[in-house]
This record gives sequence, structure tokens and C-alpha cells, in this order.
Amino acid sequence: MRDVEVTRQPIELYKLLKFEGFVSTGGEAKSVVAEGRVLVNGEIETRKRKKIVSGDIIEFGDETIRVRLR
Repeated sequence: MRDVEVTRQPIELYKLLKFEGFVSTGGEAKSVVAEGRVLVNGEIETRKRKKIVSGDIIEFGDETIRVRLR
């Protein structure tokens, strides 16, 4: 697991996936979330605009990140 620092919160889930390089485009990020391929705090999340805050743990594929406020 790696920590990711954000300068403000909340941040939308699909934007975080795009900015952290999990996917290459925002459209792709929305698609993988809608397909149920992303976990937030251990639960499948299908809301692409889900608000992510400090302490949330995001899992996609074989990568896991923890969001921290800078």
C-alpha cells in the first residue's frame, strides 16, 4: 500500500483513479468504477463521483492506496 497526498478534499473517485495513473482517461476511470472493479474501504464502489477523503483506502487491480490530506 502506498500513501497518496491530496491538497484538498473531498476528491471524486474517478478523478483520483485518473490522477494516480490507475487508468489513462477520465472515461476509463468512470467505466471501471461503474463495472464494480474498484473497492473503497474494502467494499465495491460503483458511484464514480463518490467523495474520497483522508483515510480512505482505494483498491484497483493489484494496487492499493491510502489517501492523506497534505
